[in-house]
Amino acid sequence: MSAVDMFRLDGRVALVTGASSGLGAGFARTLAAAGAGLALVARRADRLTGLAEKLRAGGTRVITHAADVGDPEQCRAAVAATVSAFGHVDVLINNAGIGHAVPASRETPEAFASVLRVNLAGPFWMAQACAPHMPHGSSIVNVASVLAHIAPPFPQAAYAASKAGVLGLTRDLAQEWSARKGIRVNALCPGYFASEMTANDDEQLRAMVARNSMLGRFGEQAELDGALLFLASPASSYMTGTSLVVDGGMSAL
Repeated sequence: MSAVDMFRLDGRVALVTGASSGLGAGFARTLAAAGAGLALVARRADRLTGLAEKLRAGGTRVITHAADVGDPEQCRAAVAATVSAFGHVDVLINNAGIGHAVPASRETPEAFASVLRVNLAGPFWMAQACAPHMPHGSSIVNVASVLAHIAPPFPQAAYAASKAGVLGLTRDLAQEWSARKGIRVNALCPGYFASEMTANDDEQLRAMVARNSMLGRFGEQAELDGALLFLASPASSYMTGTSLVVDGGMSAL
């Protein structure tokens, strides 16, 4: 295949968690444009339905499944629905995530555990459920964060810990599955992008990004989609157990 052809996903099946809005919905549109069939998973079924209808209108085969990825039973059910519809899973995008900013001294056990349940345990449960149905040459992309590499500019102990944990999980699964099962496992580490998670943040956050990144601004969805497609597709066939940082130069300062 040519280098361009290696980015194609024709005939492949991608399962995307957190696909109801923001980066996850954008990832789904990009994977569809590359030729993949899609299983869209999130808690908000109504938003999944709207996205699925638009993708089907463009010729993409799509199913939706409402699930909380922090629940291993719901993860297994989502994968079972995908396999029932498509027969297998070639690409898993572990994108679902939550977060909040609160000083560590005021963090509650319940809130801390909730973030780790979704952001760290969720990708593990989804990967564990998908792996038996992933053929040789498949790819898992765990969406982590630049905050897995640098100190958070705001108090986000639970979020930062969960995303750093995702990098450790990525390395372990890659070590276990890349050679033995032919499943590559990598992490995508976005910086600050316009998304539902950042939609309510004030100018203080944008000012922080302007001061602390080389490009001095938030990223746009399209600037992350290419990196996601690279990791999901055969274009990255010699990459596993590593992370790709797309942060406008924040981690380099």
